[in-house]
Amino acid sequence: MPASVLDRSLVAGLVADLSVSGSSTVSVIAPFTGDVLHDLPQGTASDVEDAAAAARVAQRAWHAAGFAHRRRVLLAAHDRLLADRENLLDILQTETGKTRGQAFEEVFQGASVTRYYAVAARRILKTRGRRAAIPTVVSTRVSYEPKSLIGVITPWNYPLSLALMDIVPALAAGSAVVQKADNQGALSILATRRAFIDAGVPAALWPVIAGDGATVGNAIVDACDYICFTGSTPTGTAVGVRAAARLIGASLELGGKNPMIVLDDVTPAIAARKAVYAFYSSMGQLCVSIERVYVQRAVADAFISAFTDRVRALTQGPALDYLTDVGSLTSAAQLERVKGHVDDAVAKGATVLAGGHARPDLGPYFFEPTVLTGVTDDMACARNETFGAVAAITVVETEAEAIAAANDSEFGLNASVFTGSISRGRRVADQLLTGSVNINEGYRASFSSVDAPMGGMKHSGLGRRNGPEGILRFTNARTVANATGVLSLPSTGPEWGRMTGLMITLLRLLRGIGRA
Repeated sequence: MPASVLDRSLVAGLVADLSVSGSSTVSVIAPFTGDVLHDLPQGTASDVEDAAAAARVAQRAWHAAGFAHRRRVLLAAHDRLLADRENLLDILQTETGKTRGQAFEEVFQGASVTRYYAVAARRILKTRGRRAAIPTVVSTRVSYEPKSLIGVITPWNYPLSLALMDIVPALAAGSAVVQKADNQGALSILATRRAFIDAGVPAALWPVIAGDGATVGNAIVDACDYICFTGSTPTGTAVGVRAAARLIGASLELGGKNPMIVLDDVTPAIAARKAVYAFYSSMGQLCVSIERVYVQRAVADAFISAFTDRVRALTQGPALDYLTDVGSLTSAAQLERVKGHVDDAVAKGATVLAGGHARPDLGPYFFEPTVLTGVTDDMACARNETFGAVAAITVVETEAEAIAAANDSEFGLNASVFTGSISRGRRVADQLLTGSVNINEGYRASFSSVDAPMGGMKHSGLGRRNGPEGILRFTNARTVANATGVLSLPSTGPEWGRMTGLMITLLRLLRGIGRA
């Protein structure tokens, strides 16, 4: 069994790094044990305003230091994350209840995105020439100016990696960040931030504040030049509306009801082994986790049998080592949500093939990884995001039926296709209305591709993180164009009269040679 609390001096030191002035606190519960982990100070709107003002001052020097300096600091932060990984893993597990392997997934992702933007920022944001409508007569260049202050509002489920996927590109671009940490993930974020400060990031450049969303979250939206939010669709929509009222941009990664398609050319046992992780990593408490699977009838019996056997064999428990496959749900609210979805499905006729029960013998929020069949549209788990370790399996006849069922959702975040043919998988992927599609993987192939954009369609969000798109959102593009003097542009009526024939000839020439 893990210790119910982390070292008290470590916790106190991290909590002291919060940009909070008052004495109000909330108790944070350790999921593995149900014990109070610590009491976390809560911030106010005034705390946000003060932190934002200081961050804007720090940003000017950080931007002026240039790309080479920021590269050195961020690469040093990458190294600190790796050096501090055991401490970070302990904190992540203690706060979230996930297994050590799934906590390591966060550290790996955080280090990867840090290295990527440290190295790629200068190349992506380099001033470049652009083609003018009248070549040689006009010369055009585009440069990028960082937005001064970025607001980042992060959830509890993947506190380290989801934070760094927004914060690092902002820092690499030359911006400052003010972050609202969810109470349940605050220690993980503060420990991560400390690694960056030890590497040379000024403390004032990245203040962290915990507190009520309506107070601290709204104050961050009101104080910043761009907003990143990860969380539920209703809250994210409200954040987007508030940002739009200020005419500032927002990237919103929101809910999902992510589908998996299992085609009839798979080897069922192999597909099942790979598919299980996609549903039950971090007990399904990940925005891109798979929640529903559509399997073609030709392989359905074999796949479902192998999948169910694999789920029943998972090792579940609290352990600060690599001996467990699945851990705990993170909170009482999560347990109630997952249990409610399963109970509702069973009451309305669904069949439980594996799991379906809480495990209080393991800890207060443990729930067995669950497999359901016979899920119908009147069940809560059919279309609503469960955000917990429940897989709903449906048998379909054809590939087209599977695609239609996968797309029949208000969400469009992530999807998965299992097939024996990559070309067939890509053809199916091109028909799925989601921001990312993984072939013969659940989410990790796209999630780890930090040079490629990640985000949702439909009600799953707005904007993209990762890749060039993930850093360009934090900049304003500036176009600078000048007349070269090779030829004067017309100003008077007679000058226009003499020039129009030449300009029409130019347009036709460019059209003829296929020039943009």
